[in-house]
Amino acid sequence: MTGLSVIVRRELYSYFATPVAYVFVAIFLMLAGIFTFYPGQFFERGQADLVSFFNYLPWLFLVLVPAVAMRLWAEERRSGTVELLMTLPLNPSVVVLGKFLGAWLFIGLALALTFPLWITVNFLGQPDNGVILATYLGGWLMAGGFLAIGSCLSALTRNQVVAFILTLVVGFLFVVSGFPMVQDAFVGWGPVWLLDGLSAISFLAHFDAIGRGVIDWRNLLYFLLVIAVWLLATVQVLKRD
Repeated sequence: MTGLSVIVRRELYSYFATPVAYVFVAIFLMLAGIFTFYPGQFFERGQADLVSFFNYLPWLFLVLVPAVAMRLWAEERRSGTVELLMTLPLNPSVVVLGKFLGAWLFIGLALALTFPLWITVNFLGQPDNGVILATYLGGWLMAGGFLAIGSCLSALTRNQVVAFILTLVVGFLFVVSGFPMVQDAFVGWGPVWLLDGLSAISFLAHFDAIGRGVIDWRNLLYFLLVIAVWLLATVQVLKRD
C-alpha cells in the first residue's frame, strides 16, 4: 500500500504543481453554476433540490473528465517517463490504480467544491439531503467510469488531443446508449438482448437510478465493474509495449 500511496500523491501533486488543477476547477464550477441557474432554471422551478445541477452533471463530466484523463498516460509517453514508471518495483496494476485514484480524488475535490449549491437549497427550503448525497456519490462513480475509459485510451497514444477525442467519443456512446432514439434505431430488427444490453450499459440509466435516492448495489456494482474492466485494459495496453 505504500507504493500505491506514493503514486496517488505523485499524481495529485502533478495537478496542483501546474495551473491545470486551478483552471479545471474554475471551469467546472463556472459551467456548473451557469447550467444550474440558467438552462436548469434553478429559481424558476420553485423546488428546493439540486435536480437542475444533476441533470447537467453527466454532460459536464463527459467533456471535462476526458480533459483530465488525456494526460494520464499520453503525457507519460510523450515525456518518456512511462518506461520509468513501469520499471518501478511495483506491479503495473498498482501504478495504473495509483494514477487513476489520484485523478479520481482530484475530480472528487472539484465536485465537492459545488457545496455552495447544497447550502443554497438548504437555505431556501428543506430538501431531501439523503437523495442529494446519494446523487453526489453516483456522480463521482460516473466520473470514475469516464476516467477509467480515458485512462485506457490515453495509454494507447502519446498525443493528448487524440486521447481526449477518443475518450469523448467512447464516453458519449456510454451516455446515449440508453436514449429512446438509440433504442428505436434497433427496434424491429435488433434482438431483445441487444436492446437490453444497450440500456444496461448506459451511464445515465444507472446515475438516474442512484439519483432517485435508492442506492441499489447493482448500480454501484455497474460503475465499479466499468472502472475495473477499463483499468485492467489499461494494464494490458501498457504491458504490450
